[in-house]
Amino acid sequence: MREQPAYLCIDADAHLTEARDTWTSRVAAKFKDQVPVVRWDPEAKQECWYMGGIKLPPVGMTACAGYAKPFPEFPATYEEAIDAAYDVDARLRYMDETGIWAQVIYPNIGGFGGQDFLKLDDPELKLACVRAYNDFLVDWASADPARFVLNVAVPFWDLDETVKEVERCLKLGFRGVNFTAAPQAFGLPSLGDLHWEPLWSLAEEARLPISFHIGSGDMFAADFVERSKVDGMPATIARASVDCYLTNGIQLTDLLFSGVLCRHPDLRFVSVESGIGWIPFVLEAADYQFHVNGVGRTRPEFRMLPSDYFRQNVYACYWFERGAAEQALDAIGRNNIMFETDFPHPTCLYGDVAETIEAGLSGMPADVRRKILFENAAELFRIDLPESIHLAG
Repeated sequence: MREQPAYLCIDADAHLTEARDTWTSRVAAKFKDQVPVVRWDPEAKQECWYMGGIKLPPVGMTACAGYAKPFPEFPATYEEAIDAAYDVDARLRYMDETGIWAQVIYPNIGGFGGQDFLKLDDPELKLACVRAYNDFLVDWASADPARFVLNVAVPFWDLDETVKEVERCLKLGFRGVNFTAAPQAFGLPSLGDLHWEPLWSLAEEARLPISFHIGSGDMFAADFVERSKVDGMPATIARASVDCYLTNGIQLTDLLFSGVLCRHPDLRFVSVESGIGWIPFVLEAADYQFHVNGVGRTRPEFRMLPSDYFRQNVYACYWFERGAAEQALDAIGRNNIMFETDFPHPTCLYGDVAETIEAGLSGMPADVRRKILFENAAELFRIDLPESIHLAG
């Protein structure tokens, strides 16, 4: 009998490099020349995504893991990229080899919150793009649905269609919702506005956690290109990446003071790919400002401190931080931390997953390690952990 692999973790944030025909094979004929498609860019000498006349990110930028040249170099074509970035059978082999039991999947093209589809003018076309992506996820993950957690991409600019799409995808086995953390950045009501109540109520009832992935608002500052001319592209990308983590701190603070968590005690949110080292300060600052500004006197719906609502409703993911989980455990709570790899992105863990886990969790009791590496994600996303597998560590 073949020995079962030893698994290190559930990966709470991984990405899928979308297939060439993700949209062209799943929309009506009238839209085929307007949806995202891969073309060769002769000037850049690489395959890039295009949406109508809009140039989107290169294919290889989303599939840097294992590439021979260091970032900001990246594969020019699918063939140059690691096949586990886009091929499901190769992904499952990679997961077994690395010790990853399951992965929570997040997008690339369309933006981490789906905001790039707002560049299209036709409402029907925008909706078709969102639905096609969700259908692609179902097809891709059908190789082993138990090991892939799918998040619903939503047309957040249209609440009625958002609710319809969540209801449709719920029947298809989706276990979460990917949502912009900054709707106000797109001229929509902020998180606390009652406008969003139908979505919050549906997600709460259906046990669908809402994910705020970094970059789900505006990914890069308007002066990104100009800054790169001064600082160089590597430094500019590094700075922008750190900015994204901290921006999630701002958006998390929006959520904690929005009243959403007061009205929906069973609704769960996830701060994705944002790290956790900054969270203890944000929670301490939020509690302090809650007291000194008398929030409890003017907002009677707040029956707890912001930090208490965080521990009740919010999860956060880390990957590269070493020791952050131990340092942040008391402030964040052992039930609220999950581990991720960000595979196959430029800053992902690749080839050092086990070493990074040990560097961050080596001093922790076995039950705490198991919560962070497996149980928190398994409970949140309803992932089955077969009794037959051996859990490493």
